[in-house]
Amino acid sequence: MTTAAPFQQARGRLKEQAPLAARSWFRTGGAADWLFVPQDAEDLATALRQCPPDLPVTVLGACSNVIIRDGGLPGLTIRLAGGFANIETDGDGLIAGAAALDSSVAETAAQAGMAGFAFLSTIPGSIGGAVCMNAGAYEGDLSTLLDWVEILTREGTIQRLPAPALEMRYRHSSLPEGSIVLRARLKAHGAEDPATIQQTMQEMRASREASQPLRARTGGSTFRNPEGHRAWELIDAAGCRGLRHGGAQISEKHCNFMLNTGDATSTELEELGEMVRARVLDSSGITLHWEIRRLGRPLSPASPS
Repeated sequence: MTTAAPFQQARGRLKEQAPLAARSWFRTGGAADWLFVPQDAEDLATALRQCPPDLPVTVLGACSNVIIRDGGLPGLTIRLAGGFANIETDGDGLIAGAAALDSSVAETAAQAGMAGFAFLSTIPGSIGGAVCMNAGAYEGDLSTLLDWVEILTREGTIQRLPAPALEMRYRHSSLPEGSIVLRARLKAHGAEDPATIQQTMQEMRASREASQPLRARTGGSTFRNPEGHRAWELIDAAGCRGLRHGGAQISEKHCNFMLNTGDATSTELEELGEMVRARVLDSSGITLHWEIRRLGRPLSPASPS
């Protein structure tokens, strides 16, 4: 993609060779061929309708659970902002835009006395990503709240899907291929005293602070928990706690977290993850699967599996 001509009708901001490292929580990665920040859903639909069918399209949210590879992102990268972060109360629930932070949704629900949202206060991401991966923590996940989701298809049409259509399970939802989450309705688990909800959220955040390296350049949980196991225990048993590769390191505090110690590249982070996977497989016979999304063009042969 070398020209902005196909997007002349779009109203949002379009930038060529846009650096992305500063947007990633790891602070690593290359540039987007084109970065588009749409003004609203119709603006985004207009851009998608102008996209050649074979043009790669990537949507970035909070970039909290992402490795952007050093070769950057091909084609069109979309960042949702502005009105896509709106949150509004809706009867017994909330309607949240895809760019709304999970923690902001939890705070809004708490102020309204809506139960069931507290776990979202500990998840460092946005609602769009939470829908896509059925994000969860503290024995809750998005499937327990989701009523419906509004998506934009690759062809530029808006559809509303009921929660059962997504077939949500552990860290997975079955969204139509190429679709983009625009907003979601989340239904409360009844009413609760706002002060009680705030206390629950404070306790959850304190527990997370005590057990996870939150003040480091990290990307959240690196691997999904295999059925019947905890990923961090398998990693620890394989002798990977504190393991280093270049500027990348497995956290000493919680070994299912990777860290950029200051000068890591995305390649080093991904290669470190693959080293851990190999050691866990060798020691336990269990294959770990990435929870962190790895996007774009690599500059090394790290495995994408």
